[in-house]
Amino acid sequence: MAWADQAVLVRVPATSANLGPGFDALGLALSLHDEVQARVVKSGLSIEVAGEGAADVADAEEKHLMVRAMRAAFDELGGGQPPGIALRCVNRIPHGRGLGSSAAAIVAGILAARALAGATLGPGEALPLANELEGHPDNVAPCLYGGLTVSWIARRTARAVRLEPAGQVTPVVIIAPSRVSTGVARGLLPKEVPHADAVRNAGRAALLVAALTQRPDALLDATEDRLHQDYRAPAMPATHDLVGRLRGAGLPAVVSGAGPSVLALLTSRQGLDKLDSIVKETGIGWLISPLDVERQGASVAPGVPSAR
Repeated sequence: MAWADQAVLVRVPATSANLGPGFDALGLALSLHDEVQARVVKSGLSIEVAGEGAADVADAEEKHLMVRAMRAAFDELGGGQPPGIALRCVNRIPHGRGLGSSAAAIVAGILAARALAGATLGPGEALPLANELEGHPDNVAPCLYGGLTVSWIARRTARAVRLEPAGQVTPVVIIAPSRVSTGVARGLLPKEVPHADAVRNAGRAALLVAALTQRPDALLDATEDRLHQDYRAPAMPATHDLVGRLRGAGLPAVVSGAGPSVLALLTSRQGLDKLDSIVKETGIGWLISPLDVERQGASVAPGVPSAR
């Protein structure tokens, strides 16, 4: 294979999955990004990481999730592995907080590999492998497509539809001071749930799509969940408490992904002021981060990542 003789810059957004009732199906892209410059070199593997989680992956080498995703993408393309890879990463997405950091690494690796191999870069081409590596599509889909995504598995292949969120919806991420393992959070989920809860969640998930795209005034009802958040509470009691406080004050709030961060979907400055006051009352070092919806999704271009 004739490898691209230039660096490529991949920019991938944070994501929040589930959004309350849309367990393993709904996801939202957020305006917080990781960047990676990737290039083919004569030999070896070189990884430089700055920012979030840098110490955790300093010695990862071939175990680095982005490298594993690149290797899988090169194998899928069938042109063999490059002689060497050099990566320079600038991480801004917190690790282990329910904001899609692993999905971002997977998407970045797949898109970097496809760009260096001269393959097509559409999100539809990258989604099946991204889902295979991540295990579920609710984070990788919005990372690839941007906006609001509904994802599902059909005939063992991940698929997604992108929807445009209403302009007045402002996502506010309340980042937890410590991590919770996604595996631990998933391990608390029961194998069966009451039929009434499943029916209620189906209705709320359908309403949530309408609320995010057309009827933001329905967001509080639309973000109610009965399938996963209460079951995960023992692993993140502070998260459960904060979601309850915010919802009790009329603010649409959910656990972001598997937690422990919280996502609020606001429509006014007044809501942000109320949120700030409630978070301070907990006495916990939450970091409040108002963001925008990332409407483009992952992107690939020539260049060098910006400084942190």
